[in-house]
Amino acid sequence: MDAEIVEDAKGRRRALQACTEPCAIERGMRIIGGKWTGSILWHLQDQPVRFNDLSRMIGGASKKMIAERLRQLEDQGLVRREVLDTSPVSVQYSMTDLGATALGFLDELRKWSESLPEQVREAK
Repeated sequence: MDAEIVEDAKGRRRALQACTEPCAIERGMRIIGGKWTGSILWHLQDQPVRFNDLSRMIGGASKKMIAERLRQLEDQGLVRREVLDTSPVSVQYSMTDLGATALGFLDELRKWSESLPEQVREAK
């Protein structure tokens, strides 16, 4: 049942079935809603990607920010980190099965975003 606002005989309002903190949507947004998180997952969907290549794919994000998001995603089990035996040593990231479960709604979000009126898409 969704939250509902009711009013008593004296006009006081209160919520019935208020969301507990965090509700399912908020919990999901806390995981996936960080800046650049969706882009990182999107770029990892097809194959493992080396860190520097990933930073090139995501224009506007600093390497520090990408590294921070990747650590979070790895801690949450959405991304796998692999150190490659190369000289110099390099690291690549791939999506886990759990991370792949986000691709469906990320694609829907992409489609929705692309369908928005231009003035909404361009708003900062």
